[in-house]
Amino acid sequence: MSTPSVFIGTDSGATTSKTGGAWADGSPISTQLRQSSTNSQDGTAAVIKGWVEGVEGFLADNHLTWSQVAGIGLALPGPYQSYGVLDRSANLPLSFAGWNFHADYSAALAAKAGRTIPLVVGNDGDLGGVGEAARARGDQKASVVLLAPGSGLGTAYIDDRGLPLSGDHLAGMEAGHMPAPLHLLGAGLDTVPPFTCGCGRDWGCIEAYTTISGLPQYIRHLLPSHPGHPLATSTDSPKHQALSLRGLAQKGDPLALQIFDLQARALGLHVANLAMALDPGFVVIGGGLIDPESTTPAFRERYLDGIRRAADTYLFPSQRKCMKVSAASLGELSQAIGAALAALYTAKAAA
Repeated sequence: MSTPSVFIGTDSGATTSKTGGAWADGSPISTQLRQSSTNSQDGTAAVIKGWVEGVEGFLADNHLTWSQVAGIGLALPGPYQSYGVLDRSANLPLSFAGWNFHADYSAALAAKAGRTIPLVVGNDGDLGGVGEAARARGDQKASVVLLAPGSGLGTAYIDDRGLPLSGDHLAGMEAGHMPAPLHLLGAGLDTVPPFTCGCGRDWGCIEAYTTISGLPQYIRHLLPSHPGHPLATSTDSPKHQALSLRGLAQKGDPLALQIFDLQARALGLHVANLAMALDPGFVVIGGGLIDPESTTPAFRERYLDGIRRAADTYLFPSQRKCMKVSAASLGELSQAIGAALAALYTAKAAA
């Protein structure tokens, strides 16, 4: 009897790397990720060593061998200069710019396994979308959009083969930096200057209206309409005031609820906007506002319902009837499992 093939995925952050895997049928090998230090402060060779050790440890944890590994995926935040070549990253040393991590990691894997192992790399948001898409659509053949508001807006479009839209310049689905339809948001947001975004664009990026980065701007604009609110006399920094809103909303605070209702509306309008171009079968909403460990069921349902209601008005009737908007379900597994699945799907496409 031949041993089953496996596909391994690594989700590499600036400080911590997580390794997971999938069987050839796409099911996860384990729901337990192998975690290790990325060691980026020690240079690129140390990072490569850590990735390889992560794979080796995951195989050992699950009683697998290098001979079973049919492909490996790596999720690494961009931007990229070209496929597998890092550009200047906000979270990695400046010396990493121009690093051909695909070539270096491929060579290290081949040295460890004694043979060439196909390696697929991609943006962590894209590959996280691959993982969530597989969970959302199940056995159906359909495309999936992932929108994950956090500190920024993670976005991905996954086609019906399970692979992400990367684009000709590896900047596909940077949909957080499309402009928001300010005239439709309400609360007078069309009468004030567009919220600023870290990318530098001045057209009102949707990211600023849907994520943590825009919360201080919401507070500044809306607080005057809530006289006597505790934040009016708070000495906390704008960042800490913003981070307090999620807890306040779950206690029924009117200002906090208004802000998150506006974020839901903005994201719902963005869903409709993307649906005009991509027409997905599924839209998956990730991020901290739908995290079961951080939010109540009532808060999550209010948020998701606000997204659905805002989108529905602008969808085509067939989309309104058939397109499903649901919460992400893989949590911290999504990027490592998604990287493994990207390696699997790429192998299938090449077969």
